[in-house]
Amino acid sequence: MEQTKALVYQFRFVNTISEIKKSDWNAYFGITHPFTRHEYLSALELSQCVSVKSGWQPQHLVISQGDTIIALMPMYIKTHSWGEYVFDWAWAEAYERNQLHYYPKLVSSIPFTPTTGQRIGFAPLLSEDEKQSVITQASQFIDQQLVERNWSSWHGLFSLHSQHTLWENTLVTQRLGCQFHWRNNGYNDFNDFLASMSSRKRKNIIKERAQIQQAQLHFTFVEGNKATAEQWLGFVQCYQRTYLKRSGHQGYLSADFFSLIAATMGEAIRLLLIENSDNQLVASALYFVSDNHLYGRYWGALSEFDGLHFEACYYQGIEYAIANQLSVFDAGAQGEHKVARGFYPVATYSSHIIKHQAFNDAIADFCEQEQQHIKLYIQQMTEQLPYKAIQ
Repeated sequence: MEQTKALVYQFRFVNTISEIKKSDWNAYFGITHPFTRHEYLSALELSQCVSVKSGWQPQHLVISQGDTIIALMPMYIKTHSWGEYVFDWAWAEAYERNQLHYYPKLVSSIPFTPTTGQRIGFAPLLSEDEKQSVITQASQFIDQQLVERNWSSWHGLFSLHSQHTLWENTLVTQRLGCQFHWRNNGYNDFNDFLASMSSRKRKNIIKERAQIQQAQLHFTFVEGNKATAEQWLGFVQCYQRTYLKRSGHQGYLSADFFSLIAATMGEAIRLLLIENSDNQLVASALYFVSDNHLYGRYWGALSEFDGLHFEACYYQGIEYAIANQLSVFDAGAQGEHKVARGFYPVATYSSHIIKHQAFNDAIADFCEQEQQHIKLYIQQMTEQLPYKAIQ
């Protein structure tokens, strides 16, 4: 019987996404998910928000078969764990206690963006068997590079479940997480959404929104490529001021970054402008859209109003999703307070390769135990959903 010849792939790193054609990258990842677009990742690099200095050194992986690119992976050498949102600080501290170096490490993620998406882009028409072969050999290559380049580990964060399962039979340890996303259950408008909730929860939301109505604020969504330079500057001022107040710095992202994405992918951006009765900007929020998702990413305020955060970051997003028939609203990481406002708990997935065998075993045990807690937590949060009946 003739044996099937094993496919052999070649692997190489590039230290800037500009070395990969935009047409190739976007053909492999698609352009419906805004954060894996070449334009988004390029803006992060051109603005120096990701760089050696920021601790996010681009190290993208190109996988080829002969002269043909088969797959692409966004990848970064990290010298810290900021901006990832799959928390491994305890792992780093354990390394330090044992006088071992956890940094640098290798991360496949979208910097500062905890949204689920593709973490490997495959050539169109690649079969499932071929995809599995690519993943298997990629895990072996990464494991080898950890040794040769003295990286402690590799972390693939916020993977699509369909891609996450491809790593199951490889060298990786898998980790479960939880976020909260709103689902559009065919609502006609916001009142229709409220009608699906229990009386007490519905009244709480009405009360929260009434606070803002009394403030006589005006909310306007503007497409990113139609927003003026002044409107973008206002958003940046809001974003930087709120970050400075909360974290002591002006945020991970710069005005240059926002200018670049406005110019290159503005059609996928929705800028929410919030003005007072004198038409003065008091707050702003930045959203992204795909074919069926709305993503709430950043916000900031120049003035304080009770309930403004919930209105700008949750309720305005829900209204927009309903009006535009979007299926899911992802308002960002964490926050179980979202459950009372109709957001469902959803699982998130990450994969990890740890070079040090003893730590690999310990982390695998930890992730297995943690997974049971996360599953229970998701079940408990589901039971607390405010709907009249679980939908």
